[in-house]
Amino acid sequence: MRIAIISDIHSNIEALTKSMELIDTLSVHEIICLGDIIGYGANPNECIDLVRQRCSIVIKGNHEDAAENILMTEHFTDDARAAIHWTRTQLSEKNLEYLHTLPLSHSRNNLLFVHASPCQPADWNYILDENDAVEALHCYSELICCIGHTHIPLICSSRGRIQRITREEQAIINVGSIGQPRDRNIDLSFGVFDTDQWTYENIRSPYDMETAARKILNTTLPQRLGLRLFMGV
Repeated sequence: MRIAIISDIHSNIEALTKSMELIDTLSVHEIICLGDIIGYGANPNECIDLVRQRCSIVIKGNHEDAAENILMTEHFTDDARAAIHWTRTQLSEKNLEYLHTLPLSHSRNNLLFVHASPCQPADWNYILDENDAVEALHCYSELICCIGHTHIPLICSSRGRIQRITREEQAIINVGSIGQPRDRNIDLSFGVFDTDQWTYENIRSPYDMETAARKILNTTLPQRLGLRLFMGV
């Protein structure tokens, strides 16, 4: 089975739509979303609707958690906090209720899916580099843990950064971000995992960034949230 794994859409419908177009060409059997559908961008409801339509499993991210519990934003940056307050005014009641139902993790067939870290998923800790990844390996029993949260693609095992996975060792895979990449590459990022071949591929692609940024600039969202799309940070 080939599974597309997406994360950190952040209300960027242009990037999400492009990713779905790409996924439809990749012989994928299932799409799993690792959370942070909302926040930062201008189209939260549209992104939730498309994720609900296309994804078989959706994990809760910290931005979904903050939309439910606004006190969570005390730990956010000023821009992220402002974006969640704005997003709350835009979300339909149906979609806000949907966010409440999302699980913090999902496990099956030696694969674990979480948003931030397999260690206390509700604490939203960051796995920023290979050292963090190696320390997190003891927190789960599955062979592979798929995460997002940092917006930076990464594959790590106990040996540090690796290029490809094997059935002989645990690994953590960060699939990167659909809607707001932060590795100084402005192209959207997601992954495709083949459970039969036990392989993983990171997919990058340009999208209509100009429209996504212009929509942000035309709202009361912080302007930096639109401008940063052009920098990949």
